[in-house]
Amino acid sequence: MAPKEGVSTSSELRSFVESAGDKLLVVDVRNPDANVEPGDAKSLIVAGLPKGDYRPSAVSLVWDRNTASMPLPDDSIAKDAPIITHCGGGGRGQKAKEFLEANGFTNVLNGGGPKETECWNEYGDK
Repeated sequence: MAPKEGVSTSSELRSFVESAGDKLLVVDVRNPDANVEPGDAKSLIVAGLPKGDYRPSAVSLVWDRNTASMPLPDDSIAKDAPIITHCGGGGRGQKAKEFLEANGFTNVLNGGGPKETECWNEYGDK
């Protein structure tokens, strides 16, 4: 199955992660509530939400389909910070990427998510 529209290739993500170094921010937009986003239940089994030492470069900023929005990263994150958005497979990751860009963030890629195994392997442990 082909990646969803807007999902970066694994080679693009590899280069992005290497050049970002410790400045990388991974934005996980999945919803922990399976009643709200039933599809997230499967991907959360494969890869949990960021917490503590688990996925230390990642934050959970849930994409809300009802408002077509999400919380923005902390004010300490520069507008040109390297950011990878993701959900389970890339649909909401793309919406989050576009939302961040509309709010002034200039260095954002859509990483798909755990369902996009080759892409996930490039940043999923960050």
